[in-house]
Amino acid sequence: MQLTRKIAEDTYYVGASDRRLELFENIYPIERGVSYNSYMVLDEKTVLLDTVDHSVSRQFLENVRYVLSGRKLDYLIVNHVEPDHCATIDTILREYPECRIVGNAKTLQFISQFYDFDLSERSQIVKEGDVLSSGKHSFTFVLAPMVHWPEVMVTYDTLTKILFSADAFGTFGALSGNLFADELEFEKEWLDDARRYYLNIVGKYGVQVMNTLKKASTLDIAMICPLHGPIWRENIGWFIDKYKTWASYEAEEDGVLIVYSSIYGNTEQAMNYLALRLSDFGVRNIHMYDASKTDSSYLLSDCFRYSKIVFASVTYNLEIFPKMESLLLDLKAHAFQNRKVAVVECGTWALMSGKKMCEILRSMKSVEIVGDKAVSILSNAGEETQKELDALADALAK
Repeated sequence: MQLTRKIAEDTYYVGASDRRLELFENIYPIERGVSYNSYMVLDEKTVLLDTVDHSVSRQFLENVRYVLSGRKLDYLIVNHVEPDHCATIDTILREYPECRIVGNAKTLQFISQFYDFDLSERSQIVKEGDVLSSGKHSFTFVLAPMVHWPEVMVTYDTLTKILFSADAFGTFGALSGNLFADELEFEKEWLDDARRYYLNIVGKYGVQVMNTLKKASTLDIAMICPLHGPIWRENIGWFIDKYKTWASYEAEEDGVLIVYSSIYGNTEQAMNYLALRLSDFGVRNIHMYDASKTDSSYLLSDCFRYSKIVFASVTYNLEIFPKMESLLLDLKAHAFQNRKVAVVECGTWALMSGKKMCEILRSMKSVEIVGDKAVSILSNAGEETQKELDALADALAK
């Protein structure tokens, strides 16, 4: 059964969704699944833009066969060689032996590393600004290295003004009939997954994303077709502005995020006290998470989202509690920067987590530690410690 949809002149969606997969890239939880988007243009020459993951290959091939309706496939444009988008290249080439692969030099290098077939007679290397004509449609290629692999490029169709954006502007979540963002309650139901997708998958490469956005700003874009998630044809500027905020490492919202690691509840109790004092000082956007219960991908996303963050950890074997340490190192690996943070430590016989958390945070760019050191809790937050937490809440509120 074919599951396709015409999205523009001569242009069809031929991708598919996977609701069975639990971990994207075997690390990020995706309760709502994920889509693998692929697009077909029917012109004098037929053009397929990217393939899909093995998990949805059967549906994808049915879609491709249906849209082509017996025609041969002339070109396969490969914008990104990560296996969730290139896993069925070999199947396409076997079924359509006259098809030529179109990609940049790095694209073809990576394909040759994944596959052992000879592409020398079946490929066309393109560079920045090169144009491929399929008849009425002309495809211009824009290189986007490190968004988020070095071979990535995006493709712009000058006839339909569609930007085929590779992993840029992608979103976690399977598609359910409604392919377009304007057919969905995107800000309410999809924005959190879009943010978490960008910051965990692409977030480290903010400089490269900004460079690509500058290139894209010179194009007249009527539609953005990413490789994951909904297609954009309305309110495109709003979503691009979100990307600019995320890529520039600026806070999306003014608020306080509290992330804690607690074993027996004393650190948690202290953070509940801090949250109440923040409320007393007028802070209305407070969010709290237990780092041991909440997956790091959600915590990382919210750390980039809010303007101020409190990291609170018990000392564990003279170190930072493992879940908290993992989060801090994950933030460092994703180039976390430009934030005010506070550090709280707790322990009974050796207070070490605060010092070690501060060391990791100071190694990040433009991260300011409020008070320049950790607030220390000896076993339980007594009267003197509560006064320190009061002062911390006041400083964060200001």
